[in-house]
Amino acid sequence: NNMLSPFVNIILFTLGSLFADGPGADIVFAGDAMQHQAQIDAARRDDGMHDYSQCFSAVEAYIDAADYAVVNLETTIAGKPYTGYPCFSAPDSYLDALVDAGFDMMLTANNHTLDKRDKGLLRTIDCLDDRRVDHIGTYRNQQERDSVVPFVKVINGFRVAFLNYTYGTNGIKLTTPAKVDYIDRTLMRGDISAARSAGAELIAVCIHWGNEYELLPASSQRALADFLIDEGVDIIIGSHPHVIQPMEMRYNAQGRKVLLVYSLGNFISNMKTRDTRGGAMVKVSLKRDADGRAVVDKADYRLVFTVPPSDGGNFRLVPVEKYYDATWKSQCKAFEASAENIFIHHNVDVLRDTTSFPDKKMSPIDRFFLKTFGGLQK
Repeated sequence: NNMLSPFVNIILFTLGSLFADGPGADIVFAGDAMQHQAQIDAARRDDGMHDYSQCFSAVEAYIDAADYAVVNLETTIAGKPYTGYPCFSAPDSYLDALVDAGFDMMLTANNHTLDKRDKGLLRTIDCLDDRRVDHIGTYRNQQERDSVVPFVKVINGFRVAFLNYTYGTNGIKLTTPAKVDYIDRTLMRGDISAARSAGAELIAVCIHWGNEYELLPASSQRALADFLIDEGVDIIIGSHPHVIQPMEMRYNAQGRKVLLVYSLGNFISNMKTRDTRGGAMVKVSLKRDADGRAVVDKADYRLVFTVPPSDGGNFRLVPVEKYYDATWKSQCKAFEASAENIFIHHNVDVLRDTTSFPDKKMSPIDRFFLKTFGGLQK
């Protein structure tokens, strides 16, 4: 394999140079990665350690296939004692499982980021840094924020800025120089401008907003989305309601596409109502137009369902179309039907991905052909 790798890279570079537009890029966004007490208990082994290795195995090929994958880390990694609702602290191995599943970025600006006060916020940052995973939304101090924001990532040749804000932190206030990015129009306007100045071709704002358990966006969400679009944002991804909300492909004043997702719902959790048992992952495809400008090309979504443990197992996340076990099938189908009812009636130009769900991770060659030719070579 070591002998083959340079040869493969030369071939891919040569083939890529034949196409003026070059390959596009795909970014996958996932919803709220929760960690309730039942999840902590299910992951606990006899030796006291916590094992999450099987939680995401059914969806990791889809996550891995993206050029970049983002999830909302809606728990602190604050160390023992591990606790669920209302003040979350998940084991370090939960973070490891998310990283192993293929996530490149964790969002930390949400209403639970101060559940274990400043100390928990700071330890979470330390754990993320230790694993060399990208993260935005909380910072050790203003100086660190100034050095990180705007966060611009080069993804397959596209310079994409990511910003993250939350409506609040459950009334808990900071007591140290640590920083949380709260929703503030003046702050956001400045960050968006700074992102453009830093060379960002596209800007994604991930925002914790809205009303819990409501399947349609509140007027405050709609107004804030309009503001962000007017400011020049290209992708808006919402979280917090713990249920899905509609997705819209909008257009800004310059005629550029803007993806607006009001809420992706839960990624994984122990919530038990029909609409909280699952969520959506959205894939945003980027391309360059005829003038070489980076643009949002299209977006589609997948639905996922959290299967509770049985016979001493763990919670598992599965694509709804691949869950066949009778135990929770009726609940899975009820979640899917409710989500689809919202999406069919309220989505605008964002459709469900109905292609076969990937079972295994792609090789570099398969990934190249998919990006460059739109399909795998046989």
